[in-house]
Amino acid sequence: MYEEWASPLPHVVAWRSVTPPGEGRAKRILPDGCLDLIWQDGSVFVAGPDTTAQIGRPPPGSRYAALRFGAGTGPGVLGVPACELVDRQVPLEALWPAAEVRAVAEADDPMAALTTAAGRRWQGADPLMVALAGAARAGSPVGAVAERCGLSPRQLQRRSNAAFGYGPKTLHRILRLQRAVALARAGRPFAAVSADAGYADQAHLAREVRAMAGVPLRDLL
Repeated sequence: MYEEWASPLPHVVAWRSVTPPGEGRAKRILPDGCLDLIWQDGSVFVAGPDTTAQIGRPPPGSRYAALRFGAGTGPGVLGVPACELVDRQVPLEALWPAAEVRAVAEADDPMAALTTAAGRRWQGADPLMVALAGAARAGSPVGAVAERCGLSPRQLQRRSNAAFGYGPKTLHRILRLQRAVALARAGRPFAAVSADAGYADQAHLAREVRAMAGVPLRDLL
């Protein structure tokens, strides 16, 4: 069972998952330009921003409660730039004081504890990073964001690395993949998906899906 909803924190999604007893199949988790703060069965860790799909194998009966930080809001809460967490899972004790982590880990309501702890450390959203994520999600040229804000490409790269873990071009690729998969799951033909999501052609779509998801689009669906 999996469910998600909007967190009280801006640009943050709360999600909860329970793996039924007797079920422990692998789950392919696609990169999404976010990082997650996750409580799992009494332990708390950070899942950094991914560049390729991760294979999760939750034990039967395991429970998760988590916050997914979008628009580059996670690093301000965690206290480290996202580029230090790329493709990694890090125990929260490595980033926060042990007593603070223990309070979350042992809470009767893990979701409330996560939200309260994140709220105490909330730094707000950087309008530039919100604009960058929005442009990438919409398939718009991300370079135009830097031009509007008077930043050089190098400055935008540095700020994107800190907020998302990678530069604007990689963020654009990842969010384009998310857009393509959503269209395909809605029943769009693959040729239409490639055009609507902004790929050069269907072969380009196929290469990108295999590179980042690890399997062809049909198998992914």
